[in-house]
Amino acid sequence: MTGGPVRAGRAMAVALPVLHLAPALTALPAVRRRFFPGLHGLGPPDRVALTFDDGPDPESTPRFLEVLAAYRVRATFFLLGAMLDRAPDLGREIVAAGHEVAVHGWRHDDLLLRGPVATVRDLARARSLITAVTGATPRFLRPPYGLLTGTAVLAARRLKLEPVLWSCWGRDWTRTATADSVYETVRSGLAGGGTILLHDSSCAGAPGAWRAGLAALPRLLAECRRQGWTVGPLGDHRSLPRSAARSRPVGT
Repeated sequence: MTGGPVRAGRAMAVALPVLHLAPALTALPAVRRRFFPGLHGLGPPDRVALTFDDGPDPESTPRFLEVLAAYRVRATFFLLGAMLDRAPDLGREIVAAGHEVAVHGWRHDDLLLRGPVATVRDLARARSLITAVTGATPRFLRPPYGLLTGTAVLAARRLKLEPVLWSCWGRDWTRTATADSVYETVRSGLAGGGTILLHDSSCAGAPGAWRAGLAALPRLLAECRRQGWTVGPLGDHRSLPRSAARSRPVGT
């Protein structure tokens, strides 16, 4: 009899795409805020995690590092392997300045369109290069476009990476982004315990859009100081208990 194996094969043909695509639902902020607060980047209410995607970029990343140094703030940089491969010294500079590095992928590819083998290969390749170049072992993964897949989740577990997205962003990759629009967009979703997403490179956005995020950054840091939130990297944000006492208002 072939009915059983045929039905099982059909069920498998349906199940595999579902398992691959289902985690992408976490790209919806309301879904992850309610059901996956860790993936949403939530931490202690007296802290805010500051993160940057898409670098390192020799044109723009050093300018962000200058602002962070001036405010004595550390952050997390989600690096693309292909970008780091072109600018390894800049990757080392990020770590030397006390910042955290994490995995954003090899290129800024939509993982929904990548097969299992390519996904695992790209994430492993990026993690390996980041570790070799900077001497720091990444702890976190943020997939391009915030789109997780079943394969990416399994690969992250294998590579000992924790997927983290964000609780607010600045839409600072768009052609129409300005310092005011980035600030207002971040501020509209920002609360204690949140994770901010900005971009220190425009390699996947409108050319030069990073300037809007850079111009908004001092104002955002000042607002966090006014609110009494400590700003720092994801590693600190996620490692400290929610009842942790406040330290100095902005830098960590």
